[in-house]
Amino acid sequence: MSIIKEFKEFIGKGNAVDMAIGIIIGAAFGKIVTSLVNDVVMPPLGILVGGVDFKNLRATLKAATDNTPAVTLNYGQFINTVIDFLIVAFVIFLMIKGINSLNRQVQAKTVDGKKAK
Repeated sequence: MSIIKEFKEFIGKGNAVDMAIGIIIGAAFGKIVTSLVNDVVMPPLGILVGGVDFKNLRATLKAATDNTPAVTLNYGQFINTVIDFLIVAFVIFLMIKGINSLNRQVQAKTVDGKKAK
């Protein structure tokens, strides 16, 4: 089977469309989570730890000179990114937990592929 024919079958099955929709929604969800972390979670957390703005936390490895900018280790931005990841991972965990719960309920109502009476 040629690669073009296989690709046409793949596209025709709807898998690619479903995957594309998932990626687009995932990207939009990622933006929402980033805004949640940067604009809602981190400001109060910064106040709790003494008025720290995590975005500005960095260590200067090499100071700026006339022609070159400073080389910095932006660990505050890394903290924001880790919190982004943890929120996304937790939401995905909750979604999968809910789907699995629904699947168990459906399976409990069926016996050998037939609806239980």
